[in-house]
Amino acid sequence: MKGDIKTKKTLLACIMIMMMLASACGNAETTSNPNTSSEPKPETEESIIPKNTSEYCDSESINLDSETETYFYGTWKVEKLLGFANSYNDASEYPTGQKFIGDEIIIKKDFFSSKGLKNYKKYQYELKNPLYQITAACYNSDSFYRFYKIDIPDLKINDEVKAIDISDPSTKLSIPVSVSFLVVNNDRLLLLSEATIFELKKMG
Repeated sequence: MKGDIKTKKTLLACIMIMMMLASACGNAETTSNPNTSSEPKPETEESIIPKNTSEYCDSESINLDSETETYFYGTWKVEKLLGFANSYNDASEYPTGQKFIGDEIIIKKDFFSSKGLKNYKKYQYELKNPLYQITAACYNSDSFYRFYKIDIPDLKINDEVKAIDISDPSTKLSIPVSVSFLVVNNDRLLLLSEATIFELKKMG
């Protein structure tokens, strides 16, 4: 009789140990399950996913859209030198670029003047009722670099860049100076002169 009681106690002890082990294993599985983990999952960076993955820029000439017009028109001051194109040098004054810092350019719907670039005679130009056209549109930094071979500081993979040329309304020809503008997201205006890139600041 004592043997039977002892055997039953041993069996009960074994069952309790097995239940404890099973419970511990279950908790371990729950903890290691990635779906129930309390650790935060890494968030996807939207900035590294291009919204427009086009490998090439649109190079068809079109008129300015209203949003670009609103941003583009004004008086602009040349604020800082950004750098140089990688594939050519032309007449750029390396390593300082043309002496444009502090000079001003007037861009209005019915008037354009680059006479504020006062250190260079060849840049002195004025036009009444100029023709402004977007000659290229790039929808991410990769397509922009592929098209222009120019590095722009802080240009991100989702940035849209529009190249704007200015023409004489009487001849329909671009102004005979090597100056054009790059509008980035209607938030930045860059001046491209020869192979030199400058950042402009809107004064009014």
